[in-house]
Amino acid sequence: MKLPPLRAVHYFEAVARLQSFSRAAAELAVSQSAVSHQVRLLEDYLGEVLLLRQGRRVSLTPQGESYLEAIASGLAQIAQASEQLRGSGELRLRLAVYSSFAVKWLIPRLSGLRQRHPELDLSLEMVAEDPQLSDRVADCFITVSPEGRGYMHDLLYRERLIPVCSRRLLQQVEGEWPTALWQLPLLSIQAIYKEKGEDWRRWAEAGALAIPPVARMHHFSHILLALEAASWDQGVALINDYMLQADDPTLARLPLHALETGDNFYFVCKRSRAHEPAISRLRQWLWEETQASLRPGEREPLTRV
Repeated sequence: MKLPPLRAVHYFEAVARLQSFSRAAAELAVSQSAVSHQVRLLEDYLGEVLLLRQGRRVSLTPQGESYLEAIASGLAQIAQASEQLRGSGELRLRLAVYSSFAVKWLIPRLSGLRQRHPELDLSLEMVAEDPQLSDRVADCFITVSPEGRGYMHDLLYRERLIPVCSRRLLQQVEGEWPTALWQLPLLSIQAIYKEKGEDWRRWAEAGALAIPPVARMHHFSHILLALEAASWDQGVALINDYMLQADDPTLARLPLHALETGDNFYFVCKRSRAHEPAISRLRQWLWEETQASLRPGEREPLTRV
């Protein structure tokens, strides 16, 4: 087995990740010229240009992107294995997760993760759109788009939207459901189906209902905005059922049907890194927590694809 100059590989990874020679030098506690020398040494060894230098800006060439993708997980494994043998006991991990899932489901449960695995040093990278599956973004992901070369995924949750409004607003409603619903403003979330009003249109269709012309509809770009508006008596929002706790003092679920969107949330990681201690422990804890939050008939066996 012939290895490249490992110090040069380490320095290249730092420059590529930080997109800066100066920041890489500061992180590595060496001079900037030492970093440049090691990167040139690696490029000479490989016979490829890995980085493009444009003044203070640094960008990866296609060869550099490919090489970084291949080496990043290996360097992480070396670092973690070395820390374990040294007895440091701390396992660092970056998890990219949708902001709504992080704020309304994950963060309220993090104290349980820390109690069970105090050795985990978890950093959250919150994203609004489907994250790019890459070690440059995070070590693992929660996403509805799990397909990626060399990646594997666990099913955590099948998305279901339920109608909710504030308990104060609910007390003002008169009449029978679902007719009573049209008395209230409908809070539509564009992020779910990428089209204004599409979430309520599909919800009504699933229940064989028709939204009457007199219905009032307000539009929001993100589910967290609509949820906040609902909590302030501004109407009814369709939210993920994991966002509503049974003992919520502010919000109440309406006695109406749920909408299955067809989207599923997955825990995703590189196949080559699946057995790393930090990833393995987080994966098991996430699956147990999501299963505990479901009704018994909705729970599923742990499968990895």
